[in-house]
Formats: sequence, structure tokens, C-alpha cells
Amino acid sequence: MTAYDDPACAYCPATVRACRQGEALARGPGFCPGKVDPQAQARARALYEDPQTRRISQESARVEAEGYCRWTRVEEVVEFAKKMGFRKIGIANCISFEDHAYVLSGILESHGFEVTSVACKNDNIPKEELGLRENEKVRPGGFEALCNPLAQAELLNTHGCELNLVMGLCVGHDSLFFKHAKGLSTVLVAKDRVLGHNPVAALQLADSYYSRVWGPEKPAKPPKLPAAGRAKSR
Repeated sequence: MTAYDDPACAYCPATVRACRQGEALARGPGFCPGKVDPQAQARARALYEDPQTRRISQESARVEAEGYCRWTRVEEVVEFAKKMGFRKIGIANCISFEDHAYVLSGILESHGFEVTSVACKNDNIPKEELGLRENEKVRPGGFEALCNPLAQAELLNTHGCELNLVMGLCVGHDSLFFKHAKGLSTVLVAKDRVLGHNPVAALQLADSYYSRVWGPEKPAKPPKLPAAGRAKSR
């Protein structure tokens, strides 16, 4: 018998995926979360008893069902915010997305929402202030403002935003925003400058045009089970 230390849903065969049919314990692989760590699942299930958490989950499911394969993500955001009864929406955007943020703000206002928007370069903090060197700038030799997700979060918090939309924040900067934002937050645009902000293309083409995404330990063929060292025999 093999027992696994960590859940590994990414390796579940397309012919299994038993949790969709409510049969995870009966048909799921040994690395299925319910077999690896049912205690964590039980703790998570208990969290749904919180009224606000339960409502968010319910309205999310209703938006999924009503707009499935029909609504764009922008429309889903609008409908979710309406169902939740939100009044004020925040936009935390990369400054390169200012034009898109302008359109988004107008769309949201046309549905009756109040909108607060903050670009990443606000407060124009020089990168040197955080200890970055000249050769660590995108364009060495001149002033370069630090991306400032902490101020984006603080401003949207202070101005009462109940739902925040992230548009194109850099990797890591978005993480800091999520860490410090008090309102619910979701991603509208995930930045990928190379792939036209469609990061999934690197996965779809990982074995052809974007094979460079693989590391030095690329397997000869996709593994059927979690990587070595994640399982132990009993």
C-alpha cells in the first residue's frame, strides 16, 4: 500500500476525477485530498458555517450556473457584485492598464457602482528607496518608480471598497496587494507581457513553442503519479 504526504490533484487522470461525481473516496487515487488529509477538509468545511463565507460561496455558485459559458469575466464580476449587494468597487491596476481601467470604471459606473481606482506607481517612490540598484531597474540610468501595491491596498481599504479588481499587477506585487487588502479581491487580468496577458498559453504550448518553461529536471514523459519523494510505502 502506498501513502502520500501531500495532495496531488494535478496528477489525477482525466478518466478519473471522481470528485465531480461525488465518488472521491471510492474511486479517487491515493493522492486524493480526502485520502491524504481528510482532517484539513473537515476544517475547511466547518468554515462554511460563517454566514458571510456561506453567502459568498452561494452567490459565486449562482453566477457560475447562470452565466456558464455565456458571460465574460467582466459580466461575472458585475453580476456577483450585484448579488452581494456591494456598492463600492476598487480597481488596483498596473499603470500600463490605465486605458483598460478607464473603460472598466465606466462599465461599473454604468451599473450603478461607485468606483475607486489606484494605479501601481502611485506615490512615485524611487526604487532606490527600497534598496534596488541601478542595474536592477527595467531601464537603468533614470528615475524609475517602485510598484506600490501596499498603497493600492491601503487606499482601497480606506475608501471603503467592498470588492477589488486586480488588473495586471506584477507577480509578487499582486501577492502583496492580496495580503493587505481588506475587501474581497479577484483577478480580472493576470499580467503576461509576452503572451498578451494569457498565461495559460505557456502551459498549452509547453512542449512546443514555450518548451523553455521546463526546468533541468523535466521528465521524459508526463508522470502519472506525484514526483519521487512525495510518496512513502507502508
